[in-house]
Amino acid sequence: MEKWKLLASEYLVKRPWATLRVDKLQLPNGNIKDEYYVLEYPTWVNMIGITRDQNILFVRQYRHGADKILVELPAGVVEDGEDPADAARRELLEETGYAFDSIKEICKLYANPATSGNLTYTYLLTGGLKVQEQELDNSEDIEVVIMSIEEAKIFLLENQLGQALHTAALFYALKEIDAL
Repeated sequence: MEKWKLLASEYLVKRPWATLRVDKLQLPNGNIKDEYYVLEYPTWVNMIGITRDQNILFVRQYRHGADKILVELPAGVVEDGEDPADAARRELLEETGYAFDSIKEICKLYANPATSGNLTYTYLLTGGLKVQEQELDNSEDIEVVIMSIEEAKIFLLENQLGQALHTAALFYALKEIDAL
């Protein structure tokens, strides 16, 4: 198997939260794809925060793309030059007000490697304790939802977690949690 050869690339949209480029590619068999569209996103982090009393932190917020209020895992963007683990701690503290004793990377996933190249890191954080109030951006309206581990398993298995990367992340996390 060979990678495709990039012949040309042009940005159609280049904004902070929406970057779209079109590439012209040559496939290994010689065929040319004149228009292959790629969305560029920053690196993301998803966090499974386990409190000291063995509960999992979720967040409830409106998601405009789906036009729904969803319960999800806390998540956020890794800033330029920031270590993903540091971003996970920062985002979890900002969104929930909880700080954690330990952190472990449990998986890295692509949202859709056919059309975007960004990675999403998932971290399991344990020993959580509420240390402050939320510090939300002016565009965030987030409610913290606390579930027991058993409630989170039911929530997951009943297909209530609507975000695909969060669903995968929680499956990985539950495997780790069962081993604790």
